[in-house]
Order: sequence, then C-alpha cells, then structure tokens
Amino acid sequence: MKSIQHAVELGMAGLTGLFVTGTDTGVGKTWVAVALTRLLVQRGLSVCPRKPVESGCASGEDGLLPQDAAALWKAADSTESLHQVCAYPLRAALSPERAAALEGRTLTLDQLVTACQSGIGADNFLLVEGAGGLLSPLATGTTNADLAAALQLPMLVVAADRLGVINHILLTVEALQHRALPLVGVVLNQSGPMTDPLMDNAADLAHWLDCPVERILHRPGHQAPTWMGISPFLHGLASRLAAAHTAPKAIPPITANCAAQK
Repeated sequence: MKSIQHAVELGMAGLTGLFVTGTDTGVGKTWVAVALTRLLVQRGLSVCPRKPVESGCASGEDGLLPQDAAALWKAADSTESLHQVCAYPLRAALSPERAAALEGRTLTLDQLVTACQSGIGADNFLLVEGAGGLLSPLATGTTNADLAAALQLPMLVVAADRLGVINHILLTVEALQHRALPLVGVVLNQSGPMTDPLMDNAADLAHWLDCPVERILHRPGHQAPTWMGISPFLHGLASRLAAAHTAPKAIPPITANCAAQK
C-alpha cells in the first residue's frame, strides 16, 4: 500500500479540513467520519464537523433529529449547537433535493457552503460529510461533488467492500479528477461477512489508484470505537491530517491529486 505521506509533501501543509464522500448511501461514511473526528480530537485539533443537509431524520423533542450529524457532533465533543453541524435536517429518506422538495423547500449550493463555513475559525479543522454518493443530488442542481468543489477540501472516499465496487470507485475518482479535487485515500468497508474469499478489491484497486486503499474488516455489531481499534489506516490518516493542519501553509495551495493510473 502506498503511503499518504506523498500527499502531505505535495501541498497539504496548512490543511484546513477534509470532505468524506462515498460511492453510495449506506456504505459507512458516517462511522469513518466519526472515527476520524475522534482521532483528530485526540491529536489536539479543534474539529468542526458538518453534515449540512441530512435526509431521513426522525422527529425528536426539538424537531427533526439528524442522527448522522448528532454522531459527528458528539465525536467532536463540540460546543457548537447541533443545528450548526446540520443546518438542514429533512424528513423523507430520499435524496436531500427530493426530500426538500417534498417539504416545499428549495436548497441552494450557496446555502450549503454557508452552512459548512459558518463559525469556522482559522484554527478549526472542518470535517464535512456528504450525503449519499459523490454525484447524489444535495440541493437544486447541486451534487456532493459541487459542494466539495466549492469548499476545495481534499477528499476521502468510502465504499462498501463488495463485488462491483472497483467500477464505483474508479468512476468516483474520475469525477474527482475532473474537478481537480485531491484524494487522500479510499476506505473499503466490509459491512458484512465476505462471501468470496478470492475477492481482494483493495489489492486490485492498488494497481489502479495512486493513493492508499485500505480495508476495514467486518466485525459483527461493530461500532465506531471498534473501528478505531481495528483500522491502523484511520490512525495513520488522522496523524497525517493533524500534522498537515498544524504545518505552515504551503505555497502554492493544494493541486496534487491521487490519480487513476494509465
């Protein structure tokens, strides 16, 4: 496996945050983002998590409760309000664009960018989790990729470790390359027991991508604290992100990208 160190050396000094995206919904983005948030806090960073829009929210005492955003909020030990973490909770478990339309609301890219950047200081580390896959609609005419491009944060891609994921990841990486968004790595989440012992998506993807590709092994009933114990990659990634965040800003700004190899 290739080290993420080359990405730090190629312009991540002064890093202000990270965008966690996926190839689909339900692939484990939130647990990876929660684990990274906790690990970054342990390394002394002031992490401001953001999931600006979340659909499929159940009703709580104070209105709709965005459960993913709440998990990030708790992981950061945040003094911010939950509303700052998730400005736009939505009821229907559909794409945020569709869920908002069903409530008679129209969300825009500018609103989501403002929700992500509001309250962020120079010393804060902004960790943004998208909703669904990279090209899933977030707002009117806006996808996760559009929000990531507007924020100009390096990307971490999370995917389910199953048959067909190589295509999903390579398509996602191609979309990131098209937008010149730097990719720091890919996490393959084994959300269930492996059905074919001959399959090794991590090894196969390593031949195609010039960035770390790591697997988080399946553990029955696993939760985020367990993930932190079984994934050295997340520990290493957190250490490198923390080091890049505290390093003097590099000139020019981030231009490097993990690329699909020709």
